[in-house]
Amino acid sequence: MKRQWSLKNSIKELVITLLMLFVISMLINYIRQPEIGEDIYRYELIDTHNSKIHFYEYQDEPLLVHFWATWCPTCKFEASNIERIAAKYNVITIAINSGSNEEINSYMKAHGLSYKVINDQNGAIAKKFNIEAYPTTLIYNGEGLLKFTEVGYSTTLGLETRLGLIN
Repeated sequence: MKRQWSLKNSIKELVITLLMLFVISMLINYIRQPEIGEDIYRYELIDTHNSKIHFYEYQDEPLLVHFWATWCPTCKFEASNIERIAAKYNVITIAINSGSNEEINSYMKAHGLSYKVINDQNGAIAKKFNIEAYPTTLIYNGEGLLKFTEVGYSTTLGLETRLGLIN
């Protein structure tokens, strides 16, 4: 006997599918999370506009550190979410293997992005933090503790929720 599809059944199937996708994505995120042994607050790095970034200056406030690349399709898709978060919170991004400062600045301008970017031209910073997949986002609380690590795409709402939970 064939089952008739009703609106109720369709919605139920959609909700179950979305929940399964959510659970699977959380599991994948958990498996792919890097083990962070480095203290971000001991770093002083130069951004793509040759300004010093002293991470210790952010130790008393929430901080989002975002590892990404210009060649990464998911990073391109997520960039506007990071831009919206940077308007409200401290955000420092690290571009991995993405060319010269001029190339990164040109990319930022072409995509209407204005957040701070450190150029990790050869991937040395990412390697110190065991970052192997892009994008990877680290969220620190106002006490300087790493509270969340997200590997892969993050929505604006997801990032805002995580930042709100640590305030």
